[in-house]
Amino acid sequence: MSYSTISQMFDYSTNQNLTKVLYYYKKGENWVGLTGLDIRNTVTNLAFGLRSIDVESGQNVAILSNNSPRWAMSDYGVICAGAATVSIYPTLIPSQIEYILNDSESTLIFIEDQEQYEKIKSIWANCPKLKSIVLLDNSDTGSAENVYTYNEFIEKGNAFSAFTDLTFDSLVNTANPSDLLTLIYTSGTTGNPKGVMLSHENLIANMEGIGKLINFENNDVFLSFLPLSHVFERMGGHFTAFSRACTVYYAEGIEQVPANLQEAKPTVVLSVPRLYEKMHTRIIEGLKSAPAARQKIFWWAIDVGRNYSMLSIASERIPFLLGIKHKIADKLVYSKVRERMGGRLKFFVSGGAPLSQQIGEFFAAAGITILEGYGLTETSPVLSSNSPGSIRYGSVGKPLFNVEIQIADDGEIIAKGPSIMKGYYNNHEATKESIDENGWFHTGDIGEFDGDGFLKITDRKKNILVTSGGKNIAPAPMENVMVASPYIEQVVVIGDKRNFISALIVPAFEAVEAYLAENDKEIASHAALVEHSDVIALISKEVNTAMETFSKYERVKKFALLPRLLTLEKGELTPTLKVVRRSVLSNFDEYVENMYSDVNSKNEEEFIGG
Repeated sequence: MSYSTISQMFDYSTNQNLTKVLYYYKKGENWVGLTGLDIRNTVTNLAFGLRSIDVESGQNVAILSNNSPRWAMSDYGVICAGAATVSIYPTLIPSQIEYILNDSESTLIFIEDQEQYEKIKSIWANCPKLKSIVLLDNSDTGSAENVYTYNEFIEKGNAFSAFTDLTFDSLVNTANPSDLLTLIYTSGTTGNPKGVMLSHENLIANMEGIGKLINFENNDVFLSFLPLSHVFERMGGHFTAFSRACTVYYAEGIEQVPANLQEAKPTVVLSVPRLYEKMHTRIIEGLKSAPAARQKIFWWAIDVGRNYSMLSIASERIPFLLGIKHKIADKLVYSKVRERMGGRLKFFVSGGAPLSQQIGEFFAAAGITILEGYGLTETSPVLSSNSPGSIRYGSVGKPLFNVEIQIADDGEIIAKGPSIMKGYYNNHEATKESIDENGWFHTGDIGEFDGDGFLKITDRKKNILVTSGGKNIAPAPMENVMVASPYIEQVVVIGDKRNFISALIVPAFEAVEAYLAENDKEIASHAALVEHSDVIALISKEVNTAMETFSKYERVKKFALLPRLLTLEKGELTPTLKVVRRSVLSNFDEYVENMYSDVNSKNEEEFIGG
């Protein structure tokens, strides 16, 4: 590796790939490409634009936008100017944005459009450090002072470069490996979010660690749709992809991902497990309308694929007959499933939340590999990962070569290595609580190693439920099994300080409605659906099946069906789609108390609806 900072990486990668198209974005009906030279010229002007208004080393600059090449180039512009980027989720409300801007002491913010501009205008007076705004979509600024369009700011940088003594080469070599690269604010499932300080060397070390496990090549194509505000996409689909001269297509939005998969034909896709769960559900639901013979062939092929993949993963000999069956199954079934993903997919990468073992094995059986990894924002993020040559579904793989992982006496996963954060911005106490005197970062996750060194995550330390009978129960494994059902969309297992375990369940409304229609029944609303006896019976069957592998004291004894999805807007999900349990319990407290009331608790085996 010929660089030690992200700015040097950018300089090296663009110089080596001046004519290659590295970014694609949708304009109207067409995909438009940007070469290494296009990107380098834009980033150069952005960096000089920042320097022209005295943004330099030691300062922080925010980005509030959905994914796009302009997000990516703004990030590199900030970094090459010597400053640090503060990534902000575009879904946040003004008060949350205000907190991050003030805590990070951001002096400038790049924003996507007028919608985000209105948010910033409403809080600007409360952000004394914020001096300037740049609108990425070039929308009208109304001649407001210190508000620039994207094109105006680029021109400003170009003009500044003509008379300054600074050169782009001098800028990209300004930063030291230990300098702050970015502030990423945690989702804030409890209290205010904390600004995670990651340095150049943190991200470089993580890229090196991943590179030893997964060989990304310059002919690889990524589809970017996870928020670049989150460290998973930022490290994988942004920095790592760019360092390997991979091509990145920026999806039009989450709803357009299925269509964009067909258009971009990616070889690598990074996502959270929810995408794979939805894909699994769509495949199964689509199969229900197929002729019985076709359904039989599909499940035969999945069975063949499961046996084949298990032997392949274990590096065992494939029996001749199984090999023949697998070729036939590939032609009849697997190839068609892969075609829905664009037809060129080498593997999926899963992170951000636990992946159900059932989902991983299902896709493996269909000839699609999902590489699940594990990490946190504070660890840049990857600590461990499965790799193409070393996969165990139900685990998050083996530690990176430059990371040390141990299991503490209480079961908590602790880690040490060059990718561990510098600390929390302006929060020394929180840093001390997370990183002990020996340099071990305490993840807050509970886990264990199996006999072959694969790491398994069992739950969050803070999520462990302790029943009134003193039983410690991890909700995540039960939630993962239940959500694999095609009729269950979301699950929150509860029961802390209670006498039994229960669950709040959001049905997969579309699938359940289709089930009712098959039985000539129609339901007018979601509220009526969750109270229908047939629906309660259906979900009860799915829950009972899911609970078969769990101990009696762990099993869900009751559930309540919720009439709507858990959402970001109501504070029930983080931007990375993790459940904010306290908000869910607060918003649905009536449902919870119903399940645990004296009247309803007489029979713990009873299930109730909405």
